[in-house]
Amino acid sequence: MLENNSTSVNTADVQTIDAEHHMHPFTNTGALNKKGARVITHAEGIYLWDSEGNKILDGMAGLWCVNMGYGRSELIEAANSQMKQLAYYNTFFQTTHAPAAQLAKEIASVTPYDLNHIFFANSGSEAIDTIIRMVRQYWAIKGKPYRNILIARENAYHGSTIGGTSLGGMGGMHKQGGPMVPNIARIRQPYWYGEAGDMTEEEFGIACAKALEDKILEVGPDNVAAFVGEPIQGAGGVIVPPANYWTEIQKVCDKYDILLAADEVICGFGRTGNWFGCETLGFKPDIMSMAKGLSSGYLPIAAVAVGDRIANAFIEHNEDFNHGFTYSGHPVAAAVAIANIQLMKKENIVEYVAKDIGPYFQKKLREAVADHPLVGHIEGIGLIAGLALVKSKDPKELFGDTVDIGMVCRDHCFNNGLIMRAVGSRMVLSPPLVISHAEADELCEKVRLCFDLTLKSVS
Repeated sequence: MLENNSTSVNTADVQTIDAEHHMHPFTNTGALNKKGARVITHAEGIYLWDSEGNKILDGMAGLWCVNMGYGRSELIEAANSQMKQLAYYNTFFQTTHAPAAQLAKEIASVTPYDLNHIFFANSGSEAIDTIIRMVRQYWAIKGKPYRNILIARENAYHGSTIGGTSLGGMGGMHKQGGPMVPNIARIRQPYWYGEAGDMTEEEFGIACAKALEDKILEVGPDNVAAFVGEPIQGAGGVIVPPANYWTEIQKVCDKYDILLAADEVICGFGRTGNWFGCETLGFKPDIMSMAKGLSSGYLPIAAVAVGDRIANAFIEHNEDFNHGFTYSGHPVAAAVAIANIQLMKKENIVEYVAKDIGPYFQKKLREAVADHPLVGHIEGIGLIAGLALVKSKDPKELFGDTVDIGMVCRDHCFNNGLIMRAVGSRMVLSPPLVISHAEADELCEKVRLCFDLTLKSVS
């Protein structure tokens, strides 16, 4: 039996077992099996350690989720205590338990507007599937079942279930496991640096909103159920839309009475300096998904916050909503999420991101690499950032297909104690919200070093 610490774990043994039995997500299994996976053994704060004893700064907070850092005793103790009292019971059969009910109230205490009704799931993908079914059923309740088209964006990520894949705009995902769910339409993404041409940001924001209106008119306004978008596109490369984008999108949705759904799986729970990204970006959704930061990744849990308009329709409709999961509102996961939100409140984490570490991180990142020959553009808010890597800044020239610049950079990061994710030719960062000034300095220094090594590799 393998013990969980770097001094006792034999890397080769774990890699052999992993290769024989473990199929990884979003991975070329054959290639990984030949190479051998990196074995992570333990973590503390914003750092990880692997089985070879290497200390690694986690610039991605796991997978955008470990907001409160690793090793928080408050969350560990919440799980342990709840496990002893009630390890599991479902919320079917007209039954509840205190953790699920209390977590729903705790989430409602931080959600904006009238998003006070909470439906539980276990992952962001499941939360998105819930939104797809819920908005379509809402219109059916209203006597308009034909309003079942959902509009999303190119290069958007909404999970990897068949529903989430269908809604998202990742072409590589659409090529596998089809056919996709029907009645999904997409419009252009609000990527000003990469797609605006000569337009100003304001002009581009208006153009992107017009693309939504054009699509609505194309498919017929009375056929559209909802528009779905991440406040900031995360897995698409951290695409921060123009400042006027969401205001214009809201106007279009209001004009045609179309529901507006926010996918807050990445932006939610403080990452942008507000509890939710829709507050930072300035729009009012009718429904929104959340996961990741809800428990700081300590246990799998997700939720959909539903506004009064939709919730009241379901409440008043005398029929079951035939949707849910065995582990919806799992008591142990719920207890950890309650402790996580309470810990965030106690430590004023959202304010810390908004007024202290967020601005500091954004400033230091630009000071560190804005002048770097590889960096064409930096965008970000709070503790999320995306950096576009280019072959030439002026005139702007991207790297061709012969050089996968993102993966070259990613490998240098791995070899130099930093986790920074590559999304095509963009590098993205999303560190734990508890990162200190000194740790942010260290992160930015490592980013600069890895960019220097990347430039050397391709020069």
